[in-house]
Amino acid sequence: MKKRSLGTNIMLYTLLTIWAFICLFPFYWMITTSFKRPLDVNRVPRYIPFVDYQPTTDHWKFLLVDEQAKTVRYFRNSLIAGLTSCVFSVILGSMAGYGLSRFRYYWSRLGWRNDNIAFWIISQRFLPPAAVVIPFLLFFNFLRLIDTHVGLILAYTAFNIPFSVWIMRDFFNSLPIDLEESARVDGATRWQTFARIVIPLSTPGLVTVALFSFIFAWNEYLFALMLTNFEAITMPVYLAGMKSTKGIEWWYMSALSLIMVTPVMLIGLFLQRYIVRGLAAGALKG
Repeated sequence: MKKRSLGTNIMLYTLLTIWAFICLFPFYWMITTSFKRPLDVNRVPRYIPFVDYQPTTDHWKFLLVDEQAKTVRYFRNSLIAGLTSCVFSVILGSMAGYGLSRFRYYWSRLGWRNDNIAFWIISQRFLPPAAVVIPFLLFFNFLRLIDTHVGLILAYTAFNIPFSVWIMRDFFNSLPIDLEESARVDGATRWQTFARIVIPLSTPGLVTVALFSFIFAWNEYLFALMLTNFEAITMPVYLAGMKSTKGIEWWYMSALSLIMVTPVMLIGLFLQRYIVRGLAAGALKG
């Protein structure tokens, strides 16, 4: 029995090690490529610094010093669009999710109840973004929202709300209603109960929704490409545009990709325990 357990553990750790290598190697490739000279990138694969090649910081100097104004502007645009749409998604999603969890609705014309309404909301995410990008473009052009932060924020919020409502509804369903009823008996209003009792208990769900909404907005490319021209260009569009007449400059793209991925990775590492609890909330319902 012990031998079988030991063999199982060895196999498990071997598979985990292989999977970790598969997941982490692209990051190692980006890190090494960002410090390689173009000649080293175009030659046979070279992965070990100071052995296979001599590292250089020229590419980082180009992005952070020579092109600092552009890099900072596009980074700021992504930050503004991501954070603002994240805040709106959390606020609207939590309020709608709470309503679907604690109140009972019935749409007599279609025979819809809460579950039907919730499914209709999440079904808005079934559509591929390419199917609605042209209507968005025409509508935003009519409202003069092309190449503005407001336009990107509205678009990202619209796409994030269905996911936010679905997650927060399941999370609120997992919370005991006794605490809310006790607060109502003590004289608290529905809004006071929601703000002072439900929201503090829903921190894992709120953090999960906020992080995923931010990641979607931070990485989104298609709408940022179609709805921006110059002023509101985001990091993904800037990254995709880093192609000169010489071809794709992998060294610059690797350095810029690391700049893009670092904030999200740090946020995910710091908030990991909240994310796990938030995603597991739906599975803990009675």
